[in-house]
Amino acid sequence: MIGNDIVDLFLARKESNWRRKGYLEKIFTQEEQNLIHNDSNPEQMVWNLWTRKESSYKIYNRETGISGYFPLRLKCHFEDEFSGIVSIGDFVFYTQTQITDSYIYSIAVSRLELLDNIITLENFENIKKENGIPFIFDLPSNSIKPVSISHHGRFQRIITLR
Repeated sequence: MIGNDIVDLFLARKESNWRRKGYLEKIFTQEEQNLIHNDSNPEQMVWNLWTRKESSYKIYNRETGISGYFPLRLKCHFEDEFSGIVSIGDFVFYTQTQITDSYIYSIAVSRLELLDNIITLENFENIKKENGIPFIFDLPSNSIKPVSISHHGRFQRIITLR
């Protein structure tokens, strides 16, 4: 399974006050808050962690059918600013993050080897939704493949598996 999330940093600066009292405590574990406070660019770290959690949540929701708002249950374990894992209960997701001056983008997968099989789609052609969850029917393999869609501000990414 796959998931992705993107944050437009310009829009996030305009719309989110992550520095307000209580914000970090509602979303991030103490260990994650320490990463934020000790980082040379705490704003970047906030969105780095958030996109990892959100991309992992998309897989968790698809695999379990459980939806809700529980970011503290999704725990980021940092390898470095570009990779790591996110866990929730017995589930572990592997993440890869891209950081630019304009956006932060994370992809999560349920198995590490799937990171090599991600492809980006250019449009919504042939994408369908069932219970709000996107998929695409792959003619060559005669199978249904998962799709993950993320958009924020000026940016959008649509991914599936090869």
